[in-house]
Amino acid sequence: MPLPTEPIGSIPRPQELLTAAPSELAAAQERAVRETLRRLEELGSPVVTDGEQSKPSFATYPIAGLADLAPDGAVIPFADGHQRQLPRLTAGPFRYTGHAVDYLRAAQRHATAPVKQAVIAPSALSLLYPADGIDGYPREMFLDDLVDEAEADIRSCLDAGAHVVQLDFTEGRLSLKLDPSGGVLDAFIALNNRVLERFSSDERARIGVHVCPGGDLDSTHSLDVDYAELLPKLFELKAGAFYLQLASEPDPDRILAIVAAHLPADARVFVGVVDPIDPRVETPEQIRDRVLAAARHLPVDRLGTCDDCGFSPFADDTSTSRDTAFAKIAARVEGTALAAAELGV
Repeated sequence: MPLPTEPIGSIPRPQELLTAAPSELAAAQERAVRETLRRLEELGSPVVTDGEQSKPSFATYPIAGLADLAPDGAVIPFADGHQRQLPRLTAGPFRYTGHAVDYLRAAQRHATAPVKQAVIAPSALSLLYPADGIDGYPREMFLDDLVDEAEADIRSCLDAGAHVVQLDFTEGRLSLKLDPSGGVLDAFIALNNRVLERFSSDERARIGVHVCPGGDLDSTHSLDVDYAELLPKLFELKAGAFYLQLASEPDPDRILAIVAAHLPADARVFVGVVDPIDPRVETPEQIRDRVLAAARHLPVDRLGTCDDCGFSPFADDTSTSRDTAFAKIAARVEGTALAAAELGV
């Protein structure tokens, strides 16, 4: 496709997977992955993803089953009043228990299109470390271990042939709500760059960063944070692509002007043209018009489209149906093609 278009990651799980008994879970996960890839390819998606059908969540796959965790970690509040809570690390050294490359290889067994792999940004996992420290395991040592683990997670996916590796950085916008001074965001950017700087320029061309205001149970955690406070810092990340939530923004032209002013010269931006938590399915013509609006601000050869966020990024989120998600993705693919035709690319 002349204008690239990609999914972000999560897709609602089928009922069979949600209700599978433990003894049947692995088989149900494989069937869900296979069907997800098949449906994406049938829709004409030029890049596919496993929909994170086998992950407990987009954020916690590296620590599933880790023994050195307590349940009372950082709390993420959402606008509708519900919360998600991360665990708290209780001892070191910190090591991943699960790796994204395993999900990638499982998807590649069934896919014919290029497969994209999402990974959690190290900045999100840095929230596991408690504010009062861990005896015998200082924060600096934890961060060194985390950087090593995050690098290995990304590198193994690149080496296994991922079309692109996407760092999920939803905590970027949230950090400005928790700390309006920007100090936490600066620390997140610096930590993520410690990892990204370990890759060559050619490798970074295949690494992207996704940001959004969260999307869980039809609610967000930081949509009220002004993008203008995030984007200049975001574009300091040494990545080759940026996937930006935009469809749910009240004034997208204002945001696109900021993007145009700060986007690095060697990076591509994928603008969100589908809102996963809006129950209404966008029409291809709406998608087309959103792309054309973005093209008034950004060079077409550095433009792509995506969904604002993953659909149902936590396994227990059933607020959006599987069929609705695929209908929205179909509209994105068709609408992007319509825009490409009008732009003559």
